[in-house]
Amino acid sequence: MAERAQVTSVEAVEFFRADLIVFQNRVRAVLEEACDEVLRTRLWLQTDRRRYWAAETRRRERTLEKARAELFSARLSQFQESTMLQSAMVQRAERANREASAKVSVVKKWDRELENRTDPLLKQVTQLQWFLASDIARAIAYLGQAVKTLDAYAAVVQPKTSAALAGAKVQADKGREKRR
Repeated sequence: MAERAQVTSVEAVEFFRADLIVFQNRVRAVLEEACDEVLRTRLWLQTDRRRYWAAETRRRERTLEKARAELFSARLSQFQESTMLQSAMVQRAERANREASAKVSVVKKWDRELENRTDPLLKQVTQLQWFLASDIARAIAYLGQAVKTLDAYAAVVQPKTSAALAGAKVQADKGREKRR
């Protein structure tokens, strides 16, 4: 076993620790943003879109009923041109009403689907957040302690090494003098 460690750069360990801290902070922010985005999307889908399309369906149903009433009135009055126009308005209102009903069903479907699709991914994100909070934090603390230990070791080894080198040099000089 060697008498001394071959540590070439304590600064490299310090730089790695600093980079690990930056990485931890950046990834934590990205993961929190991803979780927030999923939550915002769920709330948007469950509240905003659901309310919007429910209100839009009611509005379009009223428009359809109004168009049907106007068609009925036009048929009673026996105006041929007016009946064609009113009939086209009824068809347009029926299409719009079907579209709104389809949108309501799509919103309900995605309300169920979004949870099924995002929950497994959010679980993985939560595990990664836990890893960042526990394991990476411990690694950062360990590297900080390693830097302190290496600095203390370097401070102790250098004086002994200097004295040993000086002693070895004196011995070498004496050995040279004897050979002469």
